[in-house]
Parts: sequence; structure tokens; C-alpha cells
Amino acid sequence: MSEYVEKYHQYGNVPPPQSLKPKDVYQAHHGRMEGITTFKSDYLPYDVVSRPLRLQEEYKPKFGEMDLGTTYRRDFNLHKLQPVTLVRPLERKLIKGGKFDTIPTYRDDYRLWEVQRREPYKLEYMYHPPTEKFGNSTTFQDDFVPRELNPRQSFKPPGVAKLSDVPFDSVTSHRSSYIAHQLEPKFVRPKEEYKPSSQPFQDLTTHRNDFKGLLGEFTKSYKPEYTKIGSNAHFDGSTEFRDCFQPWPVFLPEARKIRDYVPPPGNMDLNSTSHLDYVPHMICPVAPIRPVSYGRSSNAPFQGNTTMKEDFQAWDSCRQDIIRRHQEIPKPVGKFDGLTTFKSHYIPHEIIPVQSFRPLRVVVPTSARFEDETMYRTDYTPKAQEICPANYPSPPGYVFVNTDSRGHKFFRRFTPEINPFSHPNGNHMPKEVAVAS
Repeated sequence: MSEYVEKYHQYGNVPPPQSLKPKDVYQAHHGRMEGITTFKSDYLPYDVVSRPLRLQEEYKPKFGEMDLGTTYRRDFNLHKLQPVTLVRPLERKLIKGGKFDTIPTYRDDYRLWEVQRREPYKLEYMYHPPTEKFGNSTTFQDDFVPRELNPRQSFKPPGVAKLSDVPFDSVTSHRSSYIAHQLEPKFVRPKEEYKPSSQPFQDLTTHRNDFKGLLGEFTKSYKPEYTKIGSNAHFDGSTEFRDCFQPWPVFLPEARKIRDYVPPPGNMDLNSTSHLDYVPHMICPVAPIRPVSYGRSSNAPFQGNTTMKEDFQAWDSCRQDIIRRHQEIPKPVGKFDGLTTFKSHYIPHEIIPVQSFRPLRVVVPTSARFEDETMYRTDYTPKAQEICPANYPSPPGYVFVNTDSRGHKFFRRFTPEINPFSHPNGNHMPKEVAVAS
């Protein structure tokens, strides 16, 4: 019992409120779709008829002469024009004996005045630092007084396990409510005893029925034995390629001689239709129509001084030298030896090559026969392939004796002279052989 259980009593089976949220399921419309849109209803299709092609009328030339007279030719008659005479004024040379005054009107009207520089009206103020010490406090120092920081007391319970003096009874709700009951013995299904069938097992298949095992000889291999063919005759070096493809004599292509140029007989007529029809005429060049230049000549020297030249004088400017850092390590004086520690310490010695004891690759001719016998040829001899008699329903050379309780058939050999099932070690098989059905 607890305070929560006493105040809040348990109610009956109260189902939770149902959710009014619609299910996220696609609701298909089972009605028929008309398929009519505003475009289909407003824009009706019309029958478009192609424009008929206009046949072009055949050109029929008119008979008679064409009148080429125009109003321009009729109203504006041709008049003879004469070249316009140039109306040029006579050249007048103004020659005066007096001295030419070169003072322009700008200099005469606008003369330089001596302008004095205006003195500034700024009061001279000399800063004198105070001799007394600054002892005024700031608003921050007056308002914010430094105080000691008192840490806030923590109400967190200490993380220390509280030990109880009552002994631990280790009783839980599971141990008190669920009592262990004794289990009934497990039902064991009795094992059925195997009862062999009284009828003989028919293991005869279509293959065993149709293809009966008969004694016959195995197929002989017609593969020739591997024997190395050797010959002591000298190799001629002739091949099929050398016999069929003989070298043919090849000659250089003959160079075609260029024929010497033979000029045609007679003189060449250099007259063309242009030379004969178009006769050159003497044409005078057109005189250029230019105005007469009235040059003013003066013997006075030209004064090329301007205000720009007088005010802005050219100063002698030199190129600034490169500011280089002072070299701390002094440069060596004298000739460079070029001798390194490797050259001074490690003296080269004469290298003596190591003598090779590898035998020379020389083919030693011999007339003895090459022994190509291997361990496989000597140890592994071909043996006859045997067939297990259990593959046959009635093995040839054996007589059926009986069948045991497990279904095994026993046969007895009746031909002691032929022993096809012999052991590799030489031991013979017993007279009765167990064959699994």
C-alpha cells in the first residue's frame, strides 16, 4: 500500500479516446471520369482545309518594240557643261619694317600680381602636463563596489549509499506469488521396433532389366606408345616454305625519261580580243580642288615657353637603389678547392671482379641412347578394370544362396578356375560374398 494507491483508486475498463485523425489511406474515386476540360469545352476543333495552290500563268511575250522613254528624259534636256573656273584671291604679302611685338593679349591683360601668403589665425597652444596626480574616481568604481563571492549552498543529497541494520530477507513478489509446482514426467513415445517385410525387395530397375552385365573384353586403346624418335642423320635445313617460295630476282623500276621541250614553229600572236577591241586613250589626270593656303611668314624667333614649363620644372630624379640585407656570412676569398669529405676520406681502390664458377653452356654431343624411363612408367603398370558384382541383379559366375534379416543377398562362386575378383595382395575373396540390396 502507498499514498498514491490510497488516493487514486483504480477504475474499470476505460478504453482510450479514439483518434479523429483521418487514416493516411488513398481513397479511390469509383465513379466514371468524364475527361472534359475547360480547354476541350471552349476550344472546339474545326476542320482545317488546306489553301488551294494558285497556278502561275504562263508567260507570253508581247509583240512590238518597247518604248523606253521616261518623263525624266522628256522634261530634263541635256546641256553642255563647262568646267568651273577657280576663283582664288590674290596673294598679298604683308611686309613691315618695324619690330614684331610678340606679347599676346593674354599676357597684356592678365599680369602677375605679387600675392602675399595669408597667415593662419590658429592660436598656438602648448600642452603642459599636470603636476598633480589624478585622484578622481570613475562612475564604475563608485557604483560597483567589489564584494566577496559567497557560493550558493547545494541542496543535492550526497551520493552515499545508506546502509540498513535490518537483515536482507531476499523475498520478492515472484518468490512469494509464484510457487514452484512439481512437473509431471515427460511423455516418452515408445520406439517402434523395425519389422522387416516378408516380401523380397524388388530392386530391379529398367537399366538392370534391359542391360545385363555380360563378360566381355574392354576396349583396347589405339593410342600409340610414346617413343622418342631420334635420328643421327645431318639436318639439311630445307623446309616447305623454302622449297615452295623461291627467291625471285627483283629489279629496280625504270626511271621514265622526261622529253626535251621543243618550242612550236612560228611566231606567237600575243594579240587578244581585249587588245584588238579596246584601244587605249590618252587621259589627263584630274587636278585636285584644294583651297589655297595663306601662310604667314615671320622672321621673329618662336617663343615656346608656356605656363606649364615655367611652373613645373623638371627635377633631377635618380633611381632608388635596391635595399639589400647585409650579408652576415662573409664571402670566401680565393679559389674553390672542390674537395668534399667523401673524396678526402674514401680513396678509390681497384676492384677485382669475382671469378665465376658457373659451367660453360656447351652442348656435349653423345652417341648414347637417351634413357626416357620414369618412375611412373616403371612402377605404375596398366591393370585390368574390374566391375563390382553388386551392380548386377544376378552377378555372372555366382549362384544365389539366401537373404538375411537385413535384406542382404549372399551368392556363391561356382567357377573356381576363373578368379576375376582377386585382391591386389594376392589373397582370394571368400566363396560367399555379401551384396547390399
